[in-house]
Amino acid sequence: MRGNSTSDMRYYLIAGEASGDLHASNLMAEIFRIDTKALFRFYGGDKMQEVGGTLVKHYKEMSYMGFIPVLTHARTILRNMKACKRDVAKWKPDVLILIDYPGFNLEVAKYIKTHTDIPVYYYISPKIWAWKEYRIKSIRKYVDELFSILPFEVDFFQKKHHYPIHYVGNPCVDAVEEFRQTLGEEKSAVTGKLPIIAVLAGSRVQEVKKNLAKMLLAASKIGGYQSVVAGAPNIPMDIYKKYIPKGMDVEVRFNSTYEILSQADAALVTSGTATLETALLNVPQVVCYYLSAGKFMKWLKGVILKVEFVSLVNLISGKEIVKELIASDMTVDKVYNELKAILPGGEKRQKMLDDYEEMRHIIGPAGASRRAAEIMVKLLTKN
Repeated sequence: MRGNSTSDMRYYLIAGEASGDLHASNLMAEIFRIDTKALFRFYGGDKMQEVGGTLVKHYKEMSYMGFIPVLTHARTILRNMKACKRDVAKWKPDVLILIDYPGFNLEVAKYIKTHTDIPVYYYISPKIWAWKEYRIKSIRKYVDELFSILPFEVDFFQKKHHYPIHYVGNPCVDAVEEFRQTLGEEKSAVTGKLPIIAVLAGSRVQEVKKNLAKMLLAASKIGGYQSVVAGAPNIPMDIYKKYIPKGMDVEVRFNSTYEILSQADAALVTSGTATLETALLNVPQVVCYYLSAGKFMKWLKGVILKVEFVSLVNLISGKEIVKELIASDMTVDKVYNELKAILPGGEKRQKMLDDYEEMRHIIGPAGASRRAAEIMVKLLTKN
Protein backbone atom coordinates (compact mmCIF):
# COMPACT_ATOMS: atom_id res chain seq x y z
CA MET A 1 0.00 0.00 0.00
CA ARG A 2 1.00 3.63 -0.60
CA GLY A 3 1.10 4.58 3.06
CA ASN A 4 4.68 3.35 3.48
CA SER A 5 6.01 4.97 0.30
CA THR A 6 8.63 7.72 0.57
CA SER A 7 7.18 9.76 -2.32
CA ASP A 8 4.05 11.91 -2.07
CA MET A 9 0.96 10.90 -4.02
CA ARG A 10 -1.05 13.85 -5.35
CA TYR A 11 -4.85 13.69 -5.51
CA TYR A 12 -6.94 16.36 -7.25
CA LEU A 13 -10.67 16.24 -6.46
CA ILE A 14 -13.62 18.19 -7.90
CA ALA A 15 -16.91 18.46 -6.01
CA GLY A 16 -19.45 21.05 -7.13
CA GLU A 17 -22.12 20.98 -4.41
CA ALA A 18 -22.73 20.28 -0.71
CA SER A 19 -23.37 16.54 -1.05
CA GLY A 20 -20.23 16.17 -3.16
CA ASP A 21 -18.23 18.04 -0.52
CA LEU A 22 -19.44 15.58 2.13
CA HIS A 23 -18.74 12.44 0.10
CA ALA A 24 -15.38 13.76 -1.10
CA SER A 25 -14.29 14.62 2.44
CA ASN A 26 -15.08 11.10 3.63
CA LEU A 27 -13.17 9.65 0.70
CA MET A 28 -10.19 11.92 1.39
CA ALA A 29 -10.12 10.88 5.04
CA GLU A 30 -10.03 7.21 4.03
CA ILE A 31 -7.33 7.82 1.41
CA PHE A 32 -5.26 9.61 4.03
CA ARG A 33 -5.74 6.69 6.42
CA ILE A 34 -4.08 4.43 3.83
CA ASP A 35 -1.72 6.94 2.22
CA THR A 36 -0.47 9.02 5.15
CA LYS A 37 1.58 11.29 2.88
CA ALA A 38 -1.28 12.05 0.50
CA LEU A 39 -1.43 15.58 -0.91
CA PHE A 40 -4.85 16.98 -1.78
CA ARG A 41 -5.84 19.87 -4.02
CA PHE A 42 -9.50 20.44 -4.82
CA TYR A 43 -12.55 22.33 -5.91
CA GLY A 44 -14.92 21.67 -3.03
CA GLY A 45 -16.10 22.94 0.32
CA ASP A 46 -15.65 23.27 4.06
CA LYS A 47 -15.74 19.57 4.86
CA MET A 48 -12.95 18.84 2.39
CA GLN A 49 -10.94 21.69 3.90
CA GLU A 50 -11.32 20.12 7.33
CA VAL A 51 -9.56 16.98 6.06
CA GLY A 52 -6.69 19.04 4.68
CA GLY A 53 -5.11 20.20 1.45
CA THR A 54 -5.52 23.20 -0.81
CA LEU A 55 -8.98 24.54 -1.64
CA VAL A 56 -8.77 26.21 -5.04
CA LYS A 57 -12.41 27.30 -5.29
CA HIS A 58 -15.45 26.80 -3.06
CA TYR A 59 -18.44 25.05 -4.60
CA LYS A 60 -20.69 27.97 -3.52
CA GLU A 61 -18.93 30.06 -6.17
CA MET A 62 -19.75 27.60 -8.95
CA SER A 63 -23.01 25.80 -8.14
CA TYR A 64 -25.89 26.87 -10.36
CA MET A 65 -28.99 24.70 -10.68
CA GLY A 66 -31.80 25.03 -13.22
CA PHE A 67 -31.94 26.27 -16.80
CA ILE A 68 -32.22 30.03 -16.11
CA PRO A 69 -29.47 30.28 -13.46
CA VAL A 70 -27.10 28.25 -15.65
CA LEU A 71 -27.90 30.43 -18.67
CA THR A 72 -27.49 33.64 -16.68
CA HIS A 73 -24.13 32.56 -15.25
CA ALA A 74 -22.83 30.84 -18.39
CA ARG A 75 -19.72 33.03 -18.63
CA THR A 76 -18.82 32.40 -14.99
CA ILE A 77 -19.31 28.65 -15.39
CA LEU A 78 -17.13 28.54 -18.51
CA ARG A 79 -14.47 30.67 -16.81
CA ASN A 80 -14.44 28.36 -13.79
CA MET A 81 -14.20 25.32 -16.03
CA LYS A 82 -11.30 26.77 -18.00
CA ALA A 83 -9.43 27.71 -14.82
CA CYS A 84 -10.03 24.25 -13.36
CA LYS A 85 -8.70 22.46 -16.44
CA ARG A 86 -5.54 24.55 -16.39
CA ASP A 87 -5.02 24.11 -12.67
CA VAL A 88 -5.31 20.32 -12.83
CA ALA A 89 -2.91 20.11 -15.77
CA LYS A 90 -0.42 22.49 -14.10
CA TRP A 91 -0.44 20.65 -10.74
CA LYS A 92 0.03 17.27 -12.45
CA PRO A 93 -1.66 15.03 -9.87
CA ASP A 94 -1.27 11.27 -9.81
CA VAL A 95 -5.04 11.04 -10.25
CA LEU A 96 -8.03 13.28 -10.86
CA ILE A 97 -11.06 12.21 -8.81
CA LEU A 98 -14.42 13.57 -9.93
CA ILE A 99 -17.39 13.61 -7.52
CA ASP A 100 -20.81 13.56 -9.26
CA TYR A 101 -21.51 17.05 -10.84
CA PRO A 102 -21.43 15.61 -14.39
CA GLY A 103 -22.04 18.72 -16.51
CA PHE A 104 -18.84 20.29 -15.22
CA ASN A 105 -16.79 17.22 -14.42
CA LEU A 106 -17.17 15.39 -17.72
CA GLU A 107 -15.90 18.47 -19.55
CA VAL A 108 -12.86 18.59 -17.28
CA ALA A 109 -12.34 14.84 -17.78
CA LYS A 110 -12.40 15.32 -21.56
CA TYR A 111 -9.72 18.00 -21.40
CA ILE A 112 -7.47 16.07 -19.00
CA LYS A 113 -7.66 12.82 -20.98
CA THR A 114 -7.05 14.68 -24.25
CA HIS A 115 -4.14 16.82 -23.08
CA THR A 116 -2.42 14.82 -20.32
CA ASP A 117 -1.74 11.27 -19.17
CA ILE A 118 -3.37 11.84 -15.75
CA PRO A 119 -5.78 8.98 -14.89
CA VAL A 120 -9.38 10.02 -14.25
CA TYR A 121 -11.46 8.30 -11.57
CA TYR A 122 -15.17 9.07 -11.09
CA TYR A 123 -16.61 8.55 -7.61
CA ILE A 124 -20.43 8.62 -7.38
CA SER A 125 -21.16 7.95 -11.02
CA PRO A 126 -23.35 10.33 -13.04
CA LYS A 127 -27.03 9.31 -12.98
CA ILE A 128 -27.21 8.73 -16.72
CA TRP A 129 -29.67 5.86 -16.12
CA ALA A 130 -32.27 8.56 -15.33
CA TRP A 131 -31.57 10.90 -18.21
CA LYS A 132 -28.81 11.94 -20.63
CA GLU A 133 -27.84 8.34 -21.25
CA TYR A 134 -25.73 9.52 -24.18
CA ARG A 135 -23.12 10.59 -21.64
CA ILE A 136 -21.96 6.96 -21.54
CA LYS A 137 -19.90 7.84 -24.62
CA SER A 138 -17.97 10.49 -22.66
CA ILE A 139 -17.57 8.20 -19.66
CA ARG A 140 -16.22 5.43 -21.86
CA LYS A 141 -13.71 7.77 -23.54
CA TYR A 142 -12.60 9.97 -20.67
CA VAL A 143 -13.03 8.02 -17.41
CA ASP A 144 -10.57 5.28 -16.45
CA GLU A 145 -12.34 3.94 -13.35
CA LEU A 146 -15.97 4.44 -12.30
CA PHE A 147 -17.13 4.00 -8.69
CA SER A 148 -20.82 3.46 -7.99
CA ILE A 149 -22.84 3.87 -4.78
CA LEU A 150 -26.13 2.51 -6.15
CA PRO A 151 -26.45 -1.27 -6.63
CA PHE A 152 -28.71 -1.15 -9.68
CA GLU A 153 -26.03 0.79 -11.57
CA VAL A 154 -23.99 -2.40 -11.87
CA ASP A 155 -26.46 -3.92 -14.33
CA PHE A 156 -26.94 -0.60 -16.11
CA PHE A 157 -23.26 0.01 -16.80
CA GLN A 158 -21.90 -3.54 -17.02
CA LYS A 159 -24.74 -5.47 -18.64
CA LYS A 160 -26.36 -2.78 -20.76
CA HIS A 161 -23.28 -0.78 -21.74
CA HIS A 162 -20.49 -3.32 -21.12
CA TYR A 163 -18.56 -0.78 -19.06
CA PRO A 164 -17.00 -2.24 -15.87
CA ILE A 165 -17.54 -0.36 -12.61
CA HIS A 166 -16.76 -0.73 -8.91
CA TYR A 167 -19.80 -0.91 -6.63
CA VAL A 168 -18.56 0.11 -3.20
CA GLY A 169 -21.78 0.45 -1.19
CA ASN A 170 -23.60 3.64 -0.24
CA PRO A 171 -22.08 6.35 2.00
CA CYS A 172 -25.52 7.13 3.43
CA VAL A 173 -25.27 3.80 5.26
CA ASP A 174 -22.01 5.00 6.80
CA ALA A 175 -23.51 8.36 7.79
CA VAL A 176 -26.55 6.79 9.44
CA GLU A 177 -24.45 4.22 11.27
CA GLU A 178 -22.09 6.92 12.53
CA PHE A 179 -25.07 8.96 13.73
CA ARG A 180 -26.45 6.02 15.64
CA GLN A 181 -23.09 5.31 17.24
CA THR A 182 -22.35 8.90 18.28
CA LEU A 183 -25.80 10.19 19.17
CA GLY A 184 -27.78 7.03 19.66
CA GLU A 185 -31.46 7.62 20.14
CA GLU A 186 -31.25 10.84 22.14
CA LYS A 187 -34.54 12.71 22.31
CA SER A 188 -33.27 16.24 22.86
CA ALA A 189 -33.26 17.64 19.34
CA VAL A 190 -36.90 18.71 19.13
CA THR A 191 -38.99 20.63 21.62
CA GLY A 192 -42.65 20.00 22.35
CA LYS A 193 -44.60 17.11 23.79
CA LEU A 194 -46.53 15.94 20.73
CA PRO A 195 -45.24 13.11 18.50
CA ILE A 196 -43.48 14.28 15.36
CA ILE A 197 -44.06 14.28 11.62
CA ALA A 198 -40.77 15.21 9.94
CA VAL A 199 -40.96 17.46 6.89
CA LEU A 200 -38.02 17.49 4.46
CA ALA A 201 -38.99 19.95 1.75
CA GLY A 202 -35.82 19.84 -0.34
CA SER A 203 -32.40 21.45 -0.50
CA ARG A 204 -33.25 24.15 -3.06
CA VAL A 205 -35.36 27.27 -2.67
CA GLN A 206 -37.62 26.28 -5.58
CA GLU A 207 -38.38 22.94 -3.90
CA VAL A 208 -39.30 24.62 -0.63
CA LYS A 209 -41.41 27.17 -2.49
CA LYS A 210 -43.43 24.52 -4.31
CA ASN A 211 -43.67 21.82 -1.63
CA LEU A 212 -43.49 23.13 1.92
CA ALA A 213 -46.95 24.67 2.33
CA LYS A 214 -48.74 21.66 0.83
CA MET A 215 -46.76 19.25 2.99
CA LEU A 216 -47.52 21.21 6.15
CA LEU A 217 -51.21 21.56 5.34
CA ALA A 218 -51.47 17.80 4.84
CA ALA A 219 -49.66 17.06 8.10
CA SER A 220 -51.82 19.56 10.00
CA LYS A 221 -54.89 17.48 9.18
CA ILE A 222 -53.47 14.70 11.37
CA GLY A 223 -54.56 15.41 14.93
CA GLY A 224 -52.19 15.05 17.85
CA TYR A 225 -48.93 15.62 15.93
CA GLN A 226 -46.45 18.45 15.51
CA SER A 227 -44.67 19.10 12.22
CA VAL A 228 -40.93 19.72 12.42
CA VAL A 229 -39.14 20.98 9.31
CA ALA A 230 -35.55 19.91 8.67
CA GLY A 231 -34.02 23.10 7.31
CA ALA A 232 -31.44 22.92 4.54
CA PRO A 233 -28.29 24.82 5.61
CA ASN A 234 -28.12 26.83 2.39
CA ILE A 235 -31.71 28.14 2.64
CA PRO A 236 -32.36 31.16 4.92
CA MET A 237 -34.98 30.95 7.67
CA ASP A 238 -36.88 33.79 5.97
CA ILE A 239 -37.66 31.50 3.05
CA TYR A 240 -39.18 28.89 5.35
CA LYS A 241 -41.20 31.51 7.21
CA LYS A 242 -42.54 32.81 3.92
CA TYR A 243 -44.01 29.44 2.92
CA ILE A 244 -45.30 28.24 6.29
CA PRO A 245 -49.09 28.76 6.17
CA LYS A 246 -50.32 31.66 8.28
CA GLY A 247 -51.27 30.81 11.84
CA MET A 248 -49.39 27.52 11.78
CA ASP A 249 -46.89 26.95 14.60
CA VAL A 250 -44.07 24.97 12.99
CA GLU A 251 -40.56 24.41 14.25
CA VAL A 252 -37.74 24.68 11.70
CA ARG A 253 -34.42 23.20 12.78
CA PHE A 254 -31.14 23.36 10.88
CA ASN A 255 -28.32 20.80 10.90
CA SER A 256 -30.57 18.32 12.72
CA THR A 257 -32.09 16.20 9.96
CA TYR A 258 -31.04 12.84 11.38
CA GLU A 259 -32.05 13.87 14.92
CA ILE A 260 -35.49 14.94 13.71
CA LEU A 261 -36.00 11.77 11.69
CA SER A 262 -34.87 9.57 14.57
CA GLN A 263 -37.71 11.00 16.65
CA ALA A 264 -40.40 11.07 13.96
CA ASP A 265 -43.26 8.61 13.56
CA ALA A 266 -43.37 9.38 9.82
CA ALA A 267 -41.95 11.81 7.26
CA LEU A 268 -42.93 13.80 4.19
CA VAL A 269 -39.88 13.97 1.92
CA THR A 270 -39.06 15.46 -1.45
CA SER A 271 -37.18 13.19 -3.84
CA GLY A 272 -33.42 12.77 -3.54
CA THR A 273 -30.88 11.35 -1.14
CA ALA A 274 -33.18 12.31 1.75
CA THR A 275 -35.59 9.52 0.80
CA LEU A 276 -32.81 6.96 1.23
CA GLU A 277 -31.63 8.47 4.52
CA THR A 278 -35.20 8.44 5.84
CA ALA A 279 -35.54 4.75 4.96
CA LEU A 280 -32.18 3.86 6.52
CA LEU A 281 -33.36 5.55 9.71
CA ASN A 282 -36.45 3.33 9.50
CA VAL A 283 -39.00 6.14 9.23
CA PRO A 284 -42.07 5.48 7.03
CA GLN A 285 -42.41 8.23 4.41
CA VAL A 286 -44.39 9.75 1.59
CA VAL A 287 -42.42 11.23 -1.31
CA CYS A 288 -43.86 14.61 -2.33
CA TYR A 289 -42.74 16.66 -5.31
CA TYR A 290 -45.11 19.24 -6.73
CA LEU A 291 -44.55 20.66 -10.19
CA SER A 292 -46.37 23.55 -11.87
CA ALA A 293 -48.40 22.55 -14.92
CA GLY A 294 -48.58 19.21 -13.16
CA LYS A 295 -50.28 17.04 -15.78
CA PHE A 296 -47.95 18.24 -18.52
CA MET A 297 -44.88 17.84 -16.31
CA LYS A 298 -46.00 14.35 -15.31
CA TRP A 299 -46.23 13.44 -19.00
CA LEU A 300 -42.88 15.10 -19.71
CA LYS A 301 -41.25 13.14 -16.88
CA GLY A 302 -42.38 9.94 -18.54
CA VAL A 303 -40.85 11.05 -21.84
CA ILE A 304 -37.51 12.37 -20.53
CA LEU A 305 -36.77 10.14 -17.55
CA LYS A 306 -35.79 6.56 -18.30
CA VAL A 307 -36.77 5.16 -14.92
CA GLU A 308 -40.05 4.08 -13.39
CA PHE A 309 -39.46 5.76 -10.02
CA VAL A 310 -37.91 9.00 -8.76
CA SER A 311 -37.04 8.03 -5.17
CA LEU A 312 -33.84 6.12 -4.45
CA VAL A 313 -35.72 3.80 -2.09
CA ASN A 314 -37.91 2.49 -4.92
CA LEU A 315 -35.12 2.50 -7.49
CA ILE A 316 -32.85 0.40 -5.29
CA SER A 317 -35.65 -2.03 -4.44
CA GLY A 318 -36.93 -2.26 -8.00
CA LYS A 319 -40.50 -1.82 -6.79
CA GLU A 320 -42.73 0.75 -5.11
CA ILE A 321 -41.96 0.69 -1.40
CA VAL A 322 -42.82 4.31 -0.68
CA LYS A 323 -45.64 6.20 -2.34
CA GLU A 324 -44.49 8.85 -4.80
CA LEU A 325 -46.86 11.78 -5.25
CA ILE A 326 -45.33 13.67 -8.16
CA ALA A 327 -46.54 16.67 -10.18
CA SER A 328 -50.37 16.79 -10.30
CA ASP A 329 -50.60 13.80 -7.94
CA MET A 330 -49.16 15.89 -5.12
CA THR A 331 -52.29 17.37 -3.52
CA VAL A 332 -52.96 18.08 0.15
CA ASP A 333 -55.67 15.41 0.33
CA LYS A 334 -53.55 12.70 -1.32
CA VAL A 335 -50.59 13.47 0.91
CA TYR A 336 -52.85 13.36 3.97
CA ASN A 337 -54.34 9.98 3.00
CA GLU A 338 -50.92 8.41 2.39
CA LEU A 339 -49.49 9.92 5.56
CA LYS A 340 -52.34 8.60 7.67
CA ALA A 341 -51.73 5.10 6.28
CA ILE A 342 -48.08 5.00 7.45
CA LEU A 343 -48.46 6.45 10.93
CA PRO A 344 -48.68 4.02 13.88
CA GLY A 345 -51.79 1.90 13.38
CA GLY A 346 -51.91 2.68 9.65
CA GLU A 347 -52.48 -0.17 7.21
CA LYS A 348 -49.32 0.49 5.16
CA ARG A 349 -46.81 1.08 7.97
CA GLN A 350 -45.53 -2.41 8.75
CA LYS A 351 -45.23 -3.43 5.09
CA MET A 352 -43.06 -0.38 4.44
CA LEU A 353 -40.83 -1.15 7.41
CA ASP A 354 -40.43 -4.75 6.23
CA ASP A 355 -39.52 -3.54 2.74
CA TYR A 356 -36.94 -1.16 4.20
CA GLU A 357 -35.18 -4.17 5.72
CA GLU A 358 -35.04 -5.84 2.30
CA MET A 359 -33.65 -2.64 0.76
CA ARG A 360 -30.88 -2.43 3.36
CA HIS A 361 -29.82 -5.96 2.43
CA ILE A 362 -29.59 -4.96 -1.24
CA ILE A 363 -27.41 -1.91 -0.50
CA GLY A 364 -24.96 -3.82 1.66
CA PRO A 365 -22.97 -2.88 4.75
CA ALA A 366 -21.28 0.37 5.73
CA GLY A 367 -17.78 1.19 4.51
CA ALA A 368 -18.34 2.74 1.06
CA SER A 369 -15.70 5.46 1.40
CA ARG A 370 -13.17 3.01 2.82
CA ARG A 371 -13.72 0.49 0.03
CA ALA A 372 -13.48 3.18 -2.66
CA ALA A 373 -10.26 4.54 -1.17
CA GLU A 374 -8.68 1.11 -0.90
CA ILE A 375 -9.46 0.30 -4.54
CA MET A 376 -8.18 3.67 -5.74
CA VAL A 377 -4.88 3.49 -3.88
CA LYS A 378 -4.36 -0.11 -4.94
CA LEU A 379 -4.94 0.78 -8.61
CA LEU A 380 -2.56 3.72 -8.40
CA THR A 381 0.21 1.73 -6.75
CA LYS A 382 -0.09 -1.66 -8.47
CA ASN A 383 2.77 -0.79 -10.79
